[in-house]
This record gives sequence, structure tokens and C-alpha cells, in this order.
Amino acid sequence: MAWGRASPLRYRPHSIEVRPFFSAVAHPLHNTLMDSETTLSTQAANAGPAHGGAHFFGHPPGLSTLFFTEMWERFSYYGMRALLTLFMTAATTNVITQADGSLVPNGGLGLDVATAGAIYGLYTSLVYILALPGGWVADNLWGQRKAVWVGGWIIAIGHFTMAVGTTYSFFLGLVFIICGTGLLKPNVSTMVGELYPEGGARRDAGFSVYYMGINLGAFLGPLITGQLGENYHWHWGFGAAGVGMVLGLIQYRMGVGHLGNAGLLTSTDTPAQLASKSKKFFGSFFAIFAAVVGFGYLVSAGVIAVTLTQIATYLGYGVIVMVAGYFVYIWTLGGHSIEENKRMGVIFWLFLMIAIFWSGFEQAGTSLNIFARDLTDRNIMGWLMPASWLQSVNSMFIILLAPAFGGLWVWLEKRQKDPSIPMKAGMGLVGLSLGFFVLAWGAANASPDHLVSPAWLVVTYFLHTVGELCISPIGMSAITKLSPQKRVGQMMGIWFVGAALGNLFAGLIGGRLESLSANALFSTVAMIIGGAGIVALIVAPQVKKLLGPAK
Repeated sequence: MAWGRASPLRYRPHSIEVRPFFSAVAHPLHNTLMDSETTLSTQAANAGPAHGGAHFFGHPPGLSTLFFTEMWERFSYYGMRALLTLFMTAATTNVITQADGSLVPNGGLGLDVATAGAIYGLYTSLVYILALPGGWVADNLWGQRKAVWVGGWIIAIGHFTMAVGTTYSFFLGLVFIICGTGLLKPNVSTMVGELYPEGGARRDAGFSVYYMGINLGAFLGPLITGQLGENYHWHWGFGAAGVGMVLGLIQYRMGVGHLGNAGLLTSTDTPAQLASKSKKFFGSFFAIFAAVVGFGYLVSAGVIAVTLTQIATYLGYGVIVMVAGYFVYIWTLGGHSIEENKRMGVIFWLFLMIAIFWSGFEQAGTSLNIFARDLTDRNIMGWLMPASWLQSVNSMFIILLAPAFGGLWVWLEKRQKDPSIPMKAGMGLVGLSLGFFVLAWGAANASPDHLVSPAWLVVTYFLHTVGELCISPIGMSAITKLSPQKRVGQMMGIWFVGAALGNLFAGLIGGRLESLSANALFSTVAMIIGGAGIVALIVAPQVKKLLGPAK
């Protein structure tokens, strides 16, 4: 769904470091953000320890700030995601029937499932790919706190742009959300880890509570945006997602004093050096951005004969090569100890596991969402439940089960029976596989003329949730424990790049629903992920040896 520096901020980056980022949006907004950032920095400098004051479910009070900030961000993200594939595949002539019997236009983009799946995969993967440069910006230029603030505003702009109601604004909004989430997502999770310098099972439990906040937002988002988008107008749903992000930013601003020193920049560079780094980074970023936009225009104009599916496939190969090259670099030229390199080897292994996991789990937004719309009986006493509402089932189970799993890991650790990080990853893949086996069973006789019970999806999401709780929050916690201090943000970015790769293949796999039966597709996914899970469990003892004292 769905991740520690402790000294005060020495230098606040000059305005030149963010001005290019916002000059293309709106100068008044840029001025507002800069004024707000000054306030945030002042509050942070005067803040006491992150552990002071009232606790939040037995955790540092700063966890409440990050909990609710991420809750609203996930409200916006998953609320929009629940509509994304449905909107893209809805006919341009689509109409909805109002309570009074009148027909209201609510046309989508009219794309085929394969094309919509490729766009979904490209969008959701790029959201996470940009977590890597977003982590670098936080580690080297801004600090995590500022990156979250700026990224949140860009996300809000993106959602409101999507709400305008044109094809151009739809895709432009997706670009804004991609850039903003790349800044926000890895860095808010990193700050959670900084609240627990002692590490241990308490940090794991803290991430589980935080993960519950993520899923509270993910639960509420589809319910509100789905009702507005499917029953009134798609763009009302997109606009509601933007409102949620703004509420998150307001909450973040009000609670920043609880964070203590968490998320502040600890660079030893001078202001001039920071300005030089910023100029080089953003110059390179916008050069790449312009190249991507130009390439997209040439493809859309037919000058370059390549399909979106091919682009998504090539991007997947590129991501694998990029990550492998990055790890080769830090292992050979990164200046780390043998022990640090071993632990980053585990991070690379976790990268592969999470990529496999999300390639199946993120079918929720593609094939499972279409299955809910086309092959599931959603009629409840004459009322047709929005298909997007079933996107909230996973989050509901997370809310119910996350505290239990957090307590379970602590209870097992006290008895020295806590499964290792590699073992939990294998358990997560097996749980995901079982969910797809159940859904394949339910889909065996499903057809437009023979709709099946939503219970098949509910049971599937339950098993997926169990798998998710075994791998995702524990994996995020592991990244903060295993990463060298100077690469925490970058390693968290790698974690999200793994999620990006999974999301990319999820879109491509989901697009196959147009050429394969639901039963065939879900059975194939179940067998592949199940096989990977069994292998992960078998090699877990060997991977555990690389962890050293961090098991």
C-alpha cells in the first residue's frame, strides 16, 4: 500500500534550490511555501525532544504527526487510484442514472484494458521510482522534513489538476502526483525510524501503528472518491483526493513541533556548496524531465512507433539494470565496511522480494478492480455498490490486524521466537499466493451472465493483508535498521523502487485480463508468487547470517 540523524539544522537551503521547482507552477504558491518553510524551520529549531510530551499509543508523540500526515496522503493516493483504471476503461459515452431516473454524462477515456494497465503500471511505478531522487534530495539538500512539506503541495496540485476535466489535465495531474510523491513518500517513513534511535521490536511496533494510519487513509479514500466518481462525476472524485492532501498538509504544519530533530538536514556542507549541489541536481532533473516529455509527444504523434506496453516493459528492464548498477557501485566504491556491505546485500534481497510481492498485490488496482466491476454481483437490495469500494477491504483488514501483528512480533521476541526478517518476507509471499488461489477458484465459473459473490474478493484481500503485514511494515523497519546512516534516505528510496518495479509489472499483468480468463490469470500469478515464497523460506537461514545482530 501501500517506509537517523539527530543534530540540529545547520543551514537552511537557499530559495534558489526550490524556486525552479515551483516557478513553472505559480509564483504566489512558491512564496507561500517558502514562508511556510521558514516557519517550519523555526519551529523545529525550538522544538524539544521527539519523545517529550504525551505519548501516542505508547509511542513518541511525533508518531501522531507522521501518522495523520501519511493518513491523508494515502487517502488522496488510494482514493484516486481506486478510480484510475475504471475511469480509463469507461466508455467516452458512459452515462449514469440518477435517483430521479435522469441520465448524466460521466464518460471516461475509453481505453482498452491492456493500454489502461500499461498506463497504470507506468504511473504507479514512476511514483516509487522518483522516491530514489526524492531520498537523495532529503539526505543532501533539504532534510526529510522540508521534502515532505514541498512534496505534499505538489501532490495537492496534481489532484486538483486532474479534477479540471480534460484529457490533457488528467495526464498533467498524474505527472504532478508522481513528482510530489517521490519527495514525500520515502522521507516521511524515514522520519518514523528516526523517532526510535533505540531500534528493536519497539520500532517494528511503531511502524505497524504507522502502517495502520496509512491504511486508515486508504480505507476512507476509495469510499468517498468512489461514491463521488462513479455515481456523480469522475472528476469530483479526483478533486476530493486533492482536498484530503491539503488536510494532511495542515495537520503536518500544526504537529511539526512534536518531531524534535527528526527529519532535519545534518549536512556539513556550506551554504554555497548546498546551492551548487542543488543547481546541478535540479538542472539534471529538468533536463531528463524535458526529454521524457519530448519522447512522450513523439510517441503520441506517431513519430516513434512504440506502444505503451513496450515502454512499460523496457522501463522494467531499465529499473532492474539501474538498481543492480547502483548496488555494485556502493559495494565497490561506496566506502563502506564489510559489515555494512553485507547488510546492504540484505536490502538488495528485500528489494527483489518486495518487487515480486507488489507485482501480485497491486493487481488490486487493475485486474481485481476490473473483476469487481465486470464479474462481481454488487447489487445490495437494489442498490449497486461502487466497484471501487472493494478497494477499501484490504485497508479495513489492515486496521483490524495491524495492532495484533505489532503486538505479536513483540510477544514473540520476548520469547526469542520472533521470525527473522527474511523468514517474514517469505511468509508474506506465501500469504499473497494463497489469496490468488482462492480468487482463481471463485473466478472459475464467473462471467458477465454469472456474477459471483463479493465474498471471493473479501477472502482474497484478507489473505493478501496477512501477507502484507508480514513483509511491508517489517521491511520498512528493516531498511532503517540496516542502512548506513548517510544512505538511509537512498536505501528507503531503493525500497520504493522495488515497489515501483512490482507496480509496473502489476499493470502489465493486469492488462492481460483482456486476453486471458480471470481464472487463468489468477492461477498463473498464484503459482509464480507461491514458488517465489517457498524459495524465500528455504534460503531465509542463509540470508539471516548476513544480518549480524539485526535479525
